[in-house]
Amino acid sequence: MTPTDPASTLLFLALLLVTFGYGATCWFWPFKACRSCRGGGKLRSPFGRAIRLCRRCGGTGLRLRPGRRAINAARRVHRAHHRD
Repeated sequence: MTPTDPASTLLFLALLLVTFGYGATCWFWPFKACRSCRGGGKLRSPFGRAIRLCRRCGGTGLRLRPGRRAINAARRVHRAHHRD
């Protein structure tokens, strides 16, 4: 495959589209539902009587997306570099 091959160009464009799409998703919707509690923030005991807060999300039901963590880390590095 050469870089000018139509198949490799199409693959590159598809990969670029997916990357920018995920980046836009992380920018506009930084949180997703917690997988442990399914977004409820609470977990029930096996017998269904006791309720406790989810340890993963702290009871909020939301988790920060991995892509948003990367964006936040890049912003912290950029700000630290440009400080006086």
